[in-house]
Amino acid sequence: MGLRDLAYGAYGKRIEASLDRTVIPRHVGVILDGNRRWAKAYGEQVAEGHRKGADKIHELLTWCEEVGVEVVTLWLLSTDNLNRPPDELADLMVIIENAVTDLAAARRWRVHPVGALDLLPEHTREVLKRSEAETADLTGVFVNVAVGYGGRHEIADAVRSLLVEHAGKGTSIEELAEVLDVEHIAEHLYTRGQPDPDLVIRTSGEQRLSGFLLWQSAHSEFYFCEAFWPDFRKVDFLRALRDYSARHRRYGA
Repeated sequence: MGLRDLAYGAYGKRIEASLDRTVIPRHVGVILDGNRRWAKAYGEQVAEGHRKGADKIHELLTWCEEVGVEVVTLWLLSTDNLNRPPDELADLMVIIENAVTDLAAARRWRVHPVGALDLLPEHTREVLKRSEAETADLTGVFVNVAVGYGGRHEIADAVRSLLVEHAGKGTSIEELAEVLDVEHIAEHLYTRGQPDPDLVIRTSGEQRLSGFLLWQSAHSEFYFCEAFWPDFRKVDFLRALRDYSARHRRYGA
């Protein structure tokens, strides 16, 4: 370990010791951005960037465990990403499958896939569903694995599910329109029953949501980190928590 690593380690311990544990976010959403740019910066193939990014997931979840975060949502693949070149997409699917399988095998976290799973290859869907079933009895950090996820797509799916449910009850469109409120839609989101994200972290320096948890993040706090996702360190995570704890949440006021 070099001097720089030692210095960051000591700095991270100081931040951790100073954190107000009464304001730790219950739910943290993470946009794992920058794998491709990391690969380019280091002269690696794109697939290696994705693999390095996948390797970072266990570290992040361990950090979340240590401070008491209850729910983590990891955005691994957007619906827009499904339009990437076939070779890159095929590599990425294998990396995602391996990453999710490893999460389940760790027997520490409860895995819950969120997204338009019908748009994914059959084998990827099977891996995601199997990992969810294998971890359903666990009580650790609840991990939403967002694969083939898009915020607009989620809202459309929620409305569609709501309409189908009420059609099955014989409710007319006019009757539904009279009583429809935000909670009706929230009950049909991929994350139904979960607390909304208190904190959303995006790596790589981009400062936008790109459709991540559009409905759920209405009152979230945002933290944008310059590091590419494979280079994201514990000290970066702790800085995000420190920044979050210093904010006065007004919930839209």
